[in-house]
Amino acid sequence: MLEFATPDGPVRVAATALTIAGWTGRDAAAVQHHIDELAAIGVPAPSTVPLFYRAAVQQLTQGSCIEVMGSETSGEVEPVLICVGGRLLLTVGSDHTDRALEAHSVALSKQIAAKPIGRSAVWLDTIEDPDALRLSSFSGEAPGQLDAYQDGSFAKTRPLRALVEGAIESGAGFADGAVMFCGTVPTLSGAVKPARYFKGMVSDGDRLSLSLSYETVPLPIMS
Repeated sequence: MLEFATPDGPVRVAATALTIAGWTGRDAAAVQHHIDELAAIGVPAPSTVPLFYRAAVQQLTQGSCIEVMGSETSGEVEPVLICVGGRLLLTVGSDHTDRALEAHSVALSKQIAAKPIGRSAVWLDTIEDPDALRLSSFSGEAPGQLDAYQDGSFAKTRPLRALVEGAIESGAGFADGAVMFCGTVPTLSGAVKPARYFKGMVSDGDRLSLSLSYETVPLPIMS
């Protein structure tokens, strides 16, 4: 069960399905940049663009700490849509991914790590121009010393409603309770970097600010 604070009051959602949309850039060159970015760490190119990965809904968390296997994992800030009674609720999430496993299977790497999402949200139909929103993230080894990691406009990714239509057409569906991560923007450095602390934001630079922060605790890999 997920719970969000919204301008209209609290909303509780029984999540029923989790989809992670990948390779969602609106600009083909930007998509290729992210493909090349991940190829640098051995991640194979996608079979189609965009691609709608399925993951276990139990991986969703609104906690402030996640445990992962090993030290080669990292977050990615993403807009997240939730279907609630036929309406779309927008929040922020992190597609936390095991980068070592990603080199072998993107689908498995997305399943193995928890998916943090925020505790505040807004109804998508109350946002006049979603393309005016921005994604940004910060990461580091100490909670008070985070460096800018990602920054980019929603206009760089496919329109949110188009992604919902794409998920339905792909067979992933988007019924009541469905949750979808809607893609990310490239890192500022051009490289994917693991870090212990991560903060992600969806904002309009004025009134809207949706955020999440969490700590990553690596577990030892035993043989």
